[in-house]
Amino acid sequence: MEKHSYEIENLNLWYGSSQALHEIKMDIPSNQVTAIIGPSGCGKSTFLKALNRMVEMVPGVKVAGNIKYNGDDILSSKYHPEELRTKVGMVFQHPNPFPKSIYDNVAFGARVKGIRKKAVLDEMVEKSLKRAAIWDEVKDRLNKNAMGLSGGQQQRICIARAIANEPDVVLMDEPTSALDPISTLRVEELIQQLKEHYTIVVVTHNMQQASRISDRTAFFLNGEIIEYAQTDQIFSNPKDRRTEDYISGRFG
Repeated sequence: MEKHSYEIENLNLWYGSSQALHEIKMDIPSNQVTAIIGPSGCGKSTFLKALNRMVEMVPGVKVAGNIKYNGDDILSSKYHPEELRTKVGMVFQHPNPFPKSIYDNVAFGARVKGIRKKAVLDEMVEKSLKRAAIWDEVKDRLNKNAMGLSGGQQQRICIARAIANEPDVVLMDEPTSALDPISTLRVEELIQQLKEHYTIVVVTHNMQQASRISDRTAFFLNGEIIEYAQTDQIFSNPKDRRTEDYISGRFG
């Protein structure tokens, strides 16, 4: 039986009086890549940020419905968002390393948790950089500022930083949109490797990317899920005409 990291039912979300998400219902399987596609302003990033409750940082946001993460209702007042965010990492559209050394970027979360032992930090930094497929490129310059790396390298450092806390889930909001084609390919290959260890949810405006990297794809339009299925079905045999129109480039 397939295990789900998230079970979402009747999720509605408002920014003030404007409703951004309508009756979202979907299960997100563990250790798979789920892609969220759709035109700009359709609620993709809002949905992603609801999964780790970052969306609540926006003033005037109201959320209703159920988001269960590993069986627990994360919208419950008893559930602490800080606890959730240690288990659900986030990688943003533009690489955003801290203006610190490569080592300090990756060790940041562990130090916040109070881990100080150099041997423990060394092991964690090496493991995370290896998993992020960038260890060989940076192992001899861990004390150099991460801002001096290329955009693609910076994004892989940010992925290493996100997985250093040993999360269960990694959320990615258009992680390659600011990268060149070669760096994009490296990050796509990395996403495929990471699903062995993590559940990945990736928002992308690039449909070819969604078809290459994901196991399942959800098509969002105007804050609703129009269709959610195995990726090959969405791209080769969509059930809804709007899905077909979008992926064939008729709008969006």
